[in-house]
Amino acid sequence: MRPRHSTREARFASSMMRRIKIELAYDGGGFHGWQVQPGLPTIQGSLEQILSGMEGRPVHVAGSGRTDAGVHALQQVAAFTIANPIPLSNLRRAVNRLLPPAIRVLSAEEVPSEFHPRFDARAKTYEYRMLRDEVCSPFEWPYVHHYPYPLDEERMIRLAAVFNGEHDFTPFAASDDRDAEGKTKVRTVFSSALERRGPRLIYGIRGSGFLKHMVRNIVGTLIEAGKGNVADLSVLPAVSGQTAPAKGLFLVSVEY
Repeated sequence: MRPRHSTREARFASSMMRRIKIELAYDGGGFHGWQVQPGLPTIQGSLEQILSGMEGRPVHVAGSGRTDAGVHALQQVAAFTIANPIPLSNLRRAVNRLLPPAIRVLSAEEVPSEFHPRFDARAKTYEYRMLRDEVCSPFEWPYVHHYPYPLDEERMIRLAAVFNGEHDFTPFAASDDRDAEGKTKVRTVFSSALERRGPRLIYGIRGSGFLKHMVRNIVGTLIEAGKGNVADLSVLPAVSGQTAPAKGLFLVSVEY
């Protein structure tokens, strides 16, 4: 028979738990993406190792999405639950002190226990950066897709607008371990635009959610349009172009 006070203690322990939301930035070049992978450096794995050590028990860190290996983030959002009473400012400093320099926690705040950074997100914005100069500085190389070859940029700009709205993005999604769940691959894109900024082509996309490699496959398709390999620029292509390199992609923001 269980002791009568066990339920009361469990409720007390539950009431002491804190749900913490953090915003973080990272250079994804040295990591195998967000999601924990045994024996490989990942963003989620780095955070969980540090927080579990501080808490004295395993701590799961949920992210707003699983960025791929090599993808960067200007503002990723994550959340975890701990009992540690450490003040938020001290928590941020302590975690940053233990993290590798390529990952920084920008802010931390307490949120309701039911908050989930993925399921509660209303929109995400990604940016893809292409450098069009003949020569790419070694200091810029890790953060752009260097493409100095001829492209019809006006054709690319016209095709970018076609991705606006609600579409089935199956042709632009890589296979995923969640495919077995049979979930829809229909997504809503609120804005999709390509523009020239100095020597760079910047593709920005804001949507309700994104599939694995979706943005990089869209960029690859835009490049094919620039090369003249996409005939109809008024409809979504039936197949995607080659997946663009991860290093040019940035998660810019997550909205709630």
